[in-house]
Amino acid sequence: MPALITFGRILFAVLFIYSGATKLFGIQATADFIAAKIAIPAAVAPYMAQLESATGMQTPQLLAVAVGGFEIVSGLMIALNFGARFFAILLIFFVIGATYYFHDFWNQSPPDNARTLMDALKNLSIIGGLFIIAGYGRGTRQAEAAYGDV
Repeated sequence: MPALITFGRILFAVLFIYSGATKLFGIQATADFIAAKIAIPAAVAPYMAQLESATGMQTPQLLAVAVGGFEIVSGLMIALNFGARFFAILLIFFVIGATYYFHDFWNQSPPDNARTLMDALKNLSIIGGLFIIAGYGRGTRQAEAAYGDV
């Protein structure tokens, strides 16, 4: 059973590794998509201006790099089973935020929102898998009765 869990964890992590890599290989396209969906709050704008001047990149580009790097690192840590519970919890919050900002099917008319609704449901399934990884953790568990089974 542990071999199947390890194999499943690696296959699950491939999604985040690939997604992060495509964001990093297409930083401008990702930055344009982020700029179209997210507005930087006024309270954070002075700090982002400092980061922009320090790095020479616009805020959407910085976010694209940060998100791509986060996805790759999180995917690798889950695949390697190193801090898997911690990174699964971080990814839960990340996927919830991505679903809210980028898959807002509730703001679209019913015939046009089918694809966005499917993406949101896919993300809901991914959150379920992340909860399983967070609940299972790093090590193996002792055999215990589930749901009152004897």
